[in-house]
Amino acid sequence: QVQLVESGGGLVQPGESLRLACAASGSTFLITVMGWYRQAPGKQRELVASITNGGTTNYADSVKGRFTISGDNAKKTVYLEMNTLKPDDTAVYYCNAAYGRLRLNAWGQGTQVTVSS
Repeated sequence: QVQLVESGGGLVQPGESLRLACAASGSTFLITVMGWYRQAPGKQRELVASITNGGTTNYADSVKGRFTISGDNAKKTVYLEMNTLKPDDTAVYYCNAAYGRLRLNAWGQGTQVTVSS
């Protein structure tokens, strides 16, 4: 089993920055991919960014050039650096880990990000 705990959400103004963190525990050696998803009110959950255990990253078009995903293997933590935030980035952000041969999924509890003036 893998457990995930997110931190770092909050309220910011347009153009400002935030950094989210996701700390993994449990059978972290089984993790193959970690990612950040978000869900805005009335919308489906969508992938924001992901990173493989080999360091390959992937981003949604809407955040390319503004968001950066990175990992610290020693701390078993994945970060999402979010710059030039827009009101459309307002959502609950969830950390996800895919692990094991069966590609099981673990989810964090979610952290609210609100971008508003």
